[in-house]
Amino acid sequence: MQYNNKNIVLNELIGLKAKVQRCADKKQEGIEGVVIDETKNTLVLDTSKGIKRVIKKSATFKFYVGNKSFTVKGEEINFRPHERTEKALKYYKRRKVD
Repeated sequence: MQYNNKNIVLNELIGLKAKVQRCADKKQEGIEGVVIDETKNTLVLDTSKGIKRVIKKSATFKFYVGNKSFTVKGEEINFRPHERTEKALKYYKRRKVD
C-alpha cells in the first residue's frame, strides 16, 4: 500500500522511522528511531540510545516513508493496531490528502 497523509493513520506503523515532535513528557521530545512494536497506548522505538516506549495520546509523531514525512497526533492512532482500520476512520476522513 502506498502511504499518504490521509491513510497513514490506518496503515501499519511497525518498521517505519518515527520522531517524537511534541510530547507532554518533555524528556521524550526529539526521540527518533524505528517503530518495533505497538500497543493500544504506546509506540516502542528502537533508538540509538536503546529501546524507548512513548505514550501515543500525549505525543505528536512524524513518520518517515521514503523521502516523505507525515505528522500524526497520537490521539489519531491511539488504538490497538488491529482495530485501527475501523476506529481511526473518523481521523482518516478529517485528514487532507497531500
